[in-house]
Amino acid sequence: MGKAKVYLVGAGPGDHKLISVKGQECIAKADCLVYDRLIDARLLAYARPDAEMVYVGKASSEHTLGQEEINALLVAKAREGKTVVRLKGGDPFVFGRGGEEALKLAEAGIPFEVVPGITSAVAVPAFAGIPLTHRGIASSFAVITGHEDPAKTVSTLHWEKIAQGADTLVFLMGVENLPHITAKLIEHGRPPATPAAVIRWGTKAEQEVLVTSLDRAAADVAERGLKPPAVFLVGEVVTLRQKLAWFENRPLSGKRILVTRAREQASTLISALEELGAECIEVPVIKIVAPESFDALDGAIASLATYDWLIFTSVNGVDHFFARLNQTGLDARSLGGRKVAAAGLATAERLRQQGILVDLVPDEFRAEGILAALAGRVVPGMKVLIPRAAVARDLLPEKLREMGVAVDVPAAYRTVTGDGDGGALAARLAAGDIDLITFTSSSTVTNLLKLLDPEGPALVRGAKVACIGPVTAGTCLEKGIRPDVIAEKSTIADLVDAIENLYREGSA
Repeated sequence: MGKAKVYLVGAGPGDHKLISVKGQECIAKADCLVYDRLIDARLLAYARPDAEMVYVGKASSEHTLGQEEINALLVAKAREGKTVVRLKGGDPFVFGRGGEEALKLAEAGIPFEVVPGITSAVAVPAFAGIPLTHRGIASSFAVITGHEDPAKTVSTLHWEKIAQGADTLVFLMGVENLPHITAKLIEHGRPPATPAAVIRWGTKAEQEVLVTSLDRAAADVAERGLKPPAVFLVGEVVTLRQKLAWFENRPLSGKRILVTRAREQASTLISALEELGAECIEVPVIKIVAPESFDALDGAIASLATYDWLIFTSVNGVDHFFARLNQTGLDARSLGGRKVAAAGLATAERLRQQGILVDLVPDEFRAEGILAALAGRVVPGMKVLIPRAAVARDLLPEKLREMGVAVDVPAAYRTVTGDGDGGALAARLAAGDIDLITFTSSSTVTNLLKLLDPEGPALVRGAKVACIGPVTAGTCLEKGIRPDVIAEKSTIADLVDAIENLYREGSA
């Protein structure tokens, strides 16, 4: 047997960012990942591409594998010499049955380690604006299972002590058993009018909070149709939510936003939208890859000294040009004496990271703006290099040629259709499950429609649409899609601001 070890890792209460640093590190080194139903799929992206992924279900009353089978699976995978990560919602040792798994591993002589997670018992009330303890209101709290082992013949819950033994009561997995729980608490002395709350999908964008009272909780939950997963909270601290609710008060709270950008570039946009409360659905409809041939770009690099200006129209153009430049044994010094223009602030910043301070950034971040800014700086007889995507607007090179300028436009990269699941996305759009779609380039528009073919335009029109700039918006209009948001400047920051303004103004 190799260096086998099992890590029992708590994934936290739902929000994928609430996993611990150590938990994330464990996922990244796992040979085998065994995970439950409530795990956010974005956590699985930390795993190695070659890691074995084993889904074990664990929904209420519906398990893909029973607990004994899961225990045996962990032992078996470890005996294959693998590093195994058992990824569990919340904390492994707080009603997560992690103790049972650990005991089986100990009995089998398998080394294991427990990586605690943030339990939903604490995190979910916090995201609902309800502190479990508060000076003058609550000095104690208890966490109780709302779903005892069905194999028990006699309950081990001491209701007479639970009802009045702590100021705040937190029941996990108790929604389906709520009539019994509330009746027992009232029977054993908890006042019927005690404030209560049911919090469904806590810490996630779809979080739903029902504020009620102990005697009304079961009826109110049935009326609203609330289902698991949910936390049931009883205590005077619930009244603090009126002043402390924060999660739902963010401008994009509860909004599902589709991010179509290439996966390697989507993080900045996703982070900014999530900070404002949105749930981002990442479906990369484009992938940035090498051009079919480097011949044209290599030829331009070999003759860099002959160009008067280099114009970069995107961050991708910068990255791929310099990657190829470095592969040929050259670096930024090869641009010495050349003037450099960048189509926008992000492109200029990426050039600065390569050691190049640009000579020109237009006020308008598109071809028309570059042409206006170059007026008087570029004269007939000059030579210009524009390394960019294999397929792009021809306006800039055509207008420069009309001015008597020699222009070379070698492909530094190309965009191809991404690996998003078109069928699953079409179903979500048809169901009205997506509030807004972001487009960050014309290629994201055309490739999304290709992915959704043949009903693409109709499906997209069922959601709000936000475009990074007028060129992308123009592509939408050509495809029969009217944008609801167009960023004033073609930057991610401006796009996010425009989306925030759309919802703040109540027009969406």
